[in-house]
Amino acid sequence: MENRDTFLIDLRGEPLGAITEQSSAEEIFQNRILRPILVLQNELFIHVFMNYAVKQKKVFFSLTPEKKMAYIENVIQRDIKFRNSLKGIIIGLFTVEEYQEYIKNSSNINKRMMNMLIERLKSQVMILEQE
Repeated sequence: MENRDTFLIDLRGEPLGAITEQSSAEEIFQNRILRPILVLQNELFIHVFMNYAVKQKKVFFSLTPEKKMAYIENVIQRDIKFRNSLKGIIIGLFTVEEYQEYIKNSSNINKRMMNMLIERLKSQVMILEQE
């Protein structure tokens, strides 16, 4: 187990974002664990979303950029199977200790996780248009 944990922490790299004495436990978790995982998995998230959009009759590709952003948000908020798949991509890179920390406050962490992912995909809408 120790080898896996060390490997995952090394793979993710340094925390992203400020961690101060005033940071809440959720902020620390977000900057130490979630942000590095989202950066590491970015390309995979783009391909997973593109595959989803293609399977949904390609309606995404005919939308205006503004409507694409709304589509991204709606899909991740409303399609529970898809959202759970995205969460799994993130949670699969937690160490056992991080997972134990996550389950103590999973509801709030899930909200942060999905909001960060939504913003990440929305900021890359031009890439999503080109694929």
